[in-house]
Amino acid sequence: MPAADLDRQRLKHRLQGYAWYRPLHLAYTSWRARHAGLPRWRDLLRDDWDKWLEALARSAVADERVLVATGAGGHLPSMTMESLLCVGLTMRGARSEMLLCDEALPACMMAEINWYQDTDRFARTGPRDRCRHCYAPAADLMQQTGLGVRRLSAQLTVQERRDAQQLAASAPIAEIAQLSVDGVSVGEHALAGTLRFFARAQLERSNACERVLRRYLEAALLTYYATRRLLTAERWDAIVLNHGIYVPQGIIAETARQRGVRVVTWHPAYRRGCFIFSHHETYHHSLRTEPTAQWEDIAWDDAHRNEIEDYLRSRWVGDGDWIRFHSNPQLQPEAIRREIGIDLSRPTIGLLTNVAWDAQLHYPANAFADMLEWLIETIRYFQTRPSLQLLVRIHPAELTGTLPSRQPALDEIRKAFPEMPQNVFVIPPDSRLSTYVAMAHCNAVLIYGTKTGVELAAAGMPVIVAGEAWVRGKGVTLDATSREHYFQLLDELPLPSRLESAVQERALKYAYHFFFRRMIPLSCMEEVSGWPPFRVRVSHLADLEAGGDDGLDRVCQGILFGTPFIFPSELRSRR
Repeated sequence: MPAADLDRQRLKHRLQGYAWYRPLHLAYTSWRARHAGLPRWRDLLRDDWDKWLEALARSAVADERVLVATGAGGHLPSMTMESLLCVGLTMRGARSEMLLCDEALPACMMAEINWYQDTDRFARTGPRDRCRHCYAPAADLMQQTGLGVRRLSAQLTVQERRDAQQLAASAPIAEIAQLSVDGVSVGEHALAGTLRFFARAQLERSNACERVLRRYLEAALLTYYATRRLLTAERWDAIVLNHGIYVPQGIIAETARQRGVRVVTWHPAYRRGCFIFSHHETYHHSLRTEPTAQWEDIAWDDAHRNEIEDYLRSRWVGDGDWIRFHSNPQLQPEAIRREIGIDLSRPTIGLLTNVAWDAQLHYPANAFADMLEWLIETIRYFQTRPSLQLLVRIHPAELTGTLPSRQPALDEIRKAFPEMPQNVFVIPPDSRLSTYVAMAHCNAVLIYGTKTGVELAAAGMPVIVAGEAWVRGKGVTLDATSREHYFQLLDELPLPSRLESAVQERALKYAYHFFFRRMIPLSCMEEVSGWPPFRVRVSHLADLEAGGDDGLDRVCQGILFGTPFIFPSELRSRR
């Protein structure tokens, strides 16, 4: 992220805490959604309007029915992508409709603590000041296309609203995370949504935190009741939504799975112009559990190897990405010694954190309760190994992400260790020191959930995985299966060598699959500055028909027919 953009983002997060700023920014957001941020489909389709009306008429009697469950219409990236999918599916003969919340929920993913520094006020009134600017622009957008919109409130009865309110108010606070209704884990997604609201890995013990959690539980219950009715009353072949976690998307996805409706989730990928789509579940799960057979036997030669190695080198500065967290990283190894005082000639073990609040879901393979517990216990272990240095790199997204963390890892370290162990060194999140350069000077690297494990293994670095990292189970890392196993792996440090060449080659092949095959390029999307960070780029309706965009073809085939969301980049000509 450029330094100027980072400074603007930090200023925005500071301003959001002021009551006078919110209504001004919300009015601007509403204007931008209507006039600048969202695709103006009537203008984009003007030259082909008759052709579009013909496609709409055909789709009205189509056998394939897709519900694009956007939910939070004020989330401009979701509305941009998902309105594009509605149009693309319609051009392929399917009937697509969008589900939007019309101020029905008392909390959702649009609510963030940056907007609500007074959490007592939010606990009382909820996100009403954002709701007004959320539903209307999204509904207007869809009306431009003539496609159908389902309102969440229309699926709820008065009794269901009362039931949700009463259950959310009476559930024992210690049992909310495990609460399920008809087998749907409403409590898990309510907790994940609350942690996201507070941008924390654990909730503080306060009346405000409890009341906000209950507000998210009520929203989760309402979402379940509405989705249950919608899926019971009508047949849907597939549901498409962003992320597949939090409220409301996580509840919608889980309810659909329970009722046998295929679920498709999506998320912007790292590579510029690319997106990740997954069947059945959030990509946080699917990228961990996909069969290795999907990539072990792909076509592979020196050209593929050079392509992925070139791309991985570009990630040191983020030239090929539109999701990046470093601004002009410092690539000189000597800078590490000057800034934090570490002697990299001594045996050093690296440790990479991830953002603690992000995607707080249940992962059965985790050796620790959460990332912060793993971090503290690992530092405590290295206190007993003075012959080894531990180099901790705190994820820059704690500061530069869309929702900066309010439970910084460095604060948690200082609480646990008022006096830092002499063999433990920390690179803070605001440092310009390159993560890649720092880890390249380590004997091995410890990770919990960071995606960087894919790149490190491809570079030949031994990686020990303690959490839900996507590289787990791919045959290229040392995967801890329990707390005891994790510390047994640490007892073997330092390791005698880097990865064997055959293992590194396998890691390169997986990295190729991860970055070039699972990340699907869409030529009909282009990167822009501001929010949303991408926009629809089409000249004619033919650009969105079958054959107009290879990536969109692959995505729509997956949505309609359940084919894998894998772009066969290895079969295409080299760039």
